Amino acid sequence: MSAEVNWLSFPSPVGSLTAFAVNNSVVALEWGKPEPAEQKPSELLVSVRDQMSAYFDGKLEKFNLPLAPAGTEFQRGVWQAMPQIPYGQTQTYGDLAADSGSVARAVGGACGKNPIPIIIPCHRVMGGGGKLTGFSGGAGPESKVFLLKLEGAMFL
Repeated sequence: MSAEVNWLSFPSPVGSLTAFAVNNSVVALEWGKPEPAEQKPSELLVSVRDQMSAYFDGKLEKFNLPLAPAGTEFQRGVWQAMPQIPYGQTQTYGDLAADSGSVARAVGGACGKNPIPIIIPCHRVMGGGGKLTGFSGGAGPESKVFLLKLEGAMFL
């Protein structure tokens, strides 16, 4: 028996977003709308939309959602570490690598594969010395800068 995938698209300041859920856990957040356009919302996805709206309104600093991102054990470990970076603060790839006994490049690769950006805040991870690096979502680094400014984070 295969699991049913539900999704809900909604507008945001960084463009249209679509949240996907399987077995009552969020598995992805993507820019744009899926085809076919017929949505399959669930109570969980309505909560995602509402929490995202509160986040963009500056009223929510930490998401409270069941997440189930698919990835390797290493990637999931990096993704579990990112929500520990406080709202409005940043860490470097090297910081996260040191905490996980890895290297910055591997952490950067895991950040780039994050299937649930914003909720798993990969935008809070910077290059060495606070250098702005790429971002896999939306308009790339432009979206990352928007999210960091929204949170009031200091960066170069």
